[in-house]
Amino acid sequence: MDQFQVFTDAIGGSVGLSALVSTLPLLTFFIMLLGFKARAHTSGAVALVVALLVAILGFNMPTTMAISSAFRGGLFGLFPIVFVILTAIWFYQITVASGRFEDLRLVFDKMGNGDVRIQAMLIAFCFGGLLEALAGFGAPVAITATMILALGIPPLKAATVVLIANTAPVAFGAVAIPITTAGDVGGRTLEQTENIAAIVGHQTPFLAFFVPFIIALLIDGWRGVRETAPAAGVIGLTFAIAQWWTSNHFAYQLTDVIACIVALGAAFVLLHFWQSRGVDAMRKRLGLEHSAATDGDEVELPSNRVFMALLPYAVVVVVFGLANLGTAIPTWLKQFKISFPWPGLDGNLLNSAGDPVNSDYSFAYINNPGSLMVISALIVTVLYMVFNENGRYKLTWGQVGKEFVETAWKMRWSALTIVLVLALAYVMNYSGQTVTIGEFFANLGPAFAFFSPVLGWVGVAVTGSDTSANALFANLQVTAANNLGLNPDLLLAANTTGGVVGKMISPQSLAIAATAVNMEGKESEIFKKVVGWSFGFLVAVCVIVFLQSNVLSALAPVVP
Repeated sequence: MDQFQVFTDAIGGSVGLSALVSTLPLLTFFIMLLGFKARAHTSGAVALVVALLVAILGFNMPTTMAISSAFRGGLFGLFPIVFVILTAIWFYQITVASGRFEDLRLVFDKMGNGDVRIQAMLIAFCFGGLLEALAGFGAPVAITATMILALGIPPLKAATVVLIANTAPVAFGAVAIPITTAGDVGGRTLEQTENIAAIVGHQTPFLAFFVPFIIALLIDGWRGVRETAPAAGVIGLTFAIAQWWTSNHFAYQLTDVIACIVALGAAFVLLHFWQSRGVDAMRKRLGLEHSAATDGDEVELPSNRVFMALLPYAVVVVVFGLANLGTAIPTWLKQFKISFPWPGLDGNLLNSAGDPVNSDYSFAYINNPGSLMVISALIVTVLYMVFNENGRYKLTWGQVGKEFVETAWKMRWSALTIVLVLALAYVMNYSGQTVTIGEFFANLGPAFAFFSPVLGWVGVAVTGSDTSANALFANLQVTAANNLGLNPDLLLAANTTGGVVGKMISPQSLAIAATAVNMEGKESEIFKKVVGWSFGFLVAVCVIVFLQSNVLSALAPVVP
């Protein structure tokens, strides 16, 4: 098979025209989703066809290679992404089947005095951030959305809350893999990679501080913001400070782990001395049932039940921590993987510089979030079977298997959406469509400092992954920085943080959220709720990066 090389001016000899045509697959997806109100998998299928046509007719990619690219992306969509989401939701369903999840609801109910606005902050932002720090790949959205839904919050609000909450933690998600990838692909040293993390740690805390307030706003309007301001302020401020300190002065890989634990601890202390007022009125206003937390001793929740309710998530933290922290165990686990050159692409793909593109498929069948969720689920199942309080919390292997089958069937259309979207992403990536969009922005001259986060935003919107966005655009950001006399680490940080705010509009994220809150086929409704916030956050990030490139350059130091 003949080799294929990416040319960013393939259409009409113009980078601008080629970039414009390259946006057609994305525009098609969102027009189908919003304009024609098509289901997400239908929108994904049509957008994939457009991407294939642009690749073949516009970028002169051989048809067989274009189709092979789609299958390569589709397999990645299945393993690990769909696998991770499936196991995350299944894990949650096991806790429901055991009856222990009701106790967890009471724990959060008691802690927040029945205030679902504060509970949503704790679950979606703090606990979700902890899951993002360890697992990533959509697991936080899948798990916390079901938990928020269980509080009585309507599905659309629940989906919106978890998608917006899953912003600030993303840059340091999955043990800060996005930042590590940015440094590796961008050719930075260890010290420079740590500098990227430090710069990101000067950017994302500004977002983190406001997220709890936005959660209160989404659930209960401005009245909710006023009534929960002390809690939102403490949670947002402690998370932001801990995120800044850890990324700048400790191990950046643990940034979100520490930030989430600190924020949860601060919230616990605050709620011990302060309680929001008008909880009953708020619950009535939102159409929620009366809270057990306001009934005094009406509902008894002994410490052993609290422990067993929290146990599944402690197991998750321990399992993921052992698999990802340190060197010995992660290195050993990396041996267990499937890896092979992709047929039709291996050795035949060249980037715009003429260098071979690695198209190998690799799947770590033990050390991936999905398999680790399975291990966590099996441990929890055994523990729940043994310590069932004389049958009060009965759980059987039959129930566990049934929940897995029902979860798989429930998310069949969402799984298809994710497969199609990842197929679309890989066709756009391998044909050169994505990098062409990036090069167009890089040609904007000095103004590029302001627009550099847009590349990360586009990358995550396409792929659903901040890691993938950094893999796509890291080299381009460094090249542009060197040509324009800007700090390469700043632009790599900008790419990372820009990607953070694109996560909520990614078709992959929309499909996960829709599945978790039982809104399959209504992804367009969720998109309408989050797209404005995504744009608003993006503008804020662009302004921050622009200021860091000049008047606030002290917040973006240069490491030679």
